[in-house]
Formats: sequence, structure tokens, C-alpha cells
Amino acid sequence: MSVTQHISYDALNSLKEVMEDDFNFLIETFLHDSEDRLGKLHELLGGDDVDAIRRASHSFKGSCSNLGALRLASLCAALERKAFDRNIADLAVDLAEIEEEFLIVKQIMLDFLAH
Repeated sequence: MSVTQHISYDALNSLKEVMEDDFNFLIETFLHDSEDRLGKLHELLGGDDVDAIRRASHSFKGSCSNLGALRLASLCAALERKAFDRNIADLAVDLAEIEEEFLIVKQIMLDFLAH
């Protein structure tokens, strides 16, 4: 999979232009917040509150979309849909895929900050 399928560089460059000196802080906040969101999703998957899973994945999806993490947003949307449909059979598999994609996005964003 190409990097452009993971991240929209147009979105990142636009944010960098708008945020100027606060851009690095924005990315660092997104990365930290995403780790917290993943932890929360793990907690929620241990319970039976599918509406909370739906809300958490919806919120994470929005955050990813705002930062141009396209595939990550799409994976969160799929988890949100499954929770909405109360299709909870393979949510742990979906979350593992989200975590794997987050690690890719995290590395891409850190590399972007380094340049």
C-alpha cells in the first residue's frame, strides 16, 4: 500500500500552512489522543455497551479525517457501522487492524514532522 493511501499529504500541508508554529503540537496531540482512544476502545470491547463503542469509533474517525489519516478513518467508520448494526462478532479483529494502521500513520506523521 502506498503512503498516499494512508495519509493525505494535501491535508497535512494545508494544516501546516494554517497552523504554522502550532502544527507540531497538533500532530503530537493527535498521536497522544489516538493512543488514548485506542485504549478506550480496548476497554469498551471488554464490555457490552455497543453504543459506547459506536460513539468512540465515530469520534476517532472524525479526528483521523481531520488530520488526513484516510485509511485509519475508514477503518474507524467500519467499526462504527458494525457497532451501530450490533454486529459485534469480530470487533477485536477490527480493532487490531485499526491499531496496525495507527502505527503506520504515526510513523508517517513523525517522519513528516522531521522534514
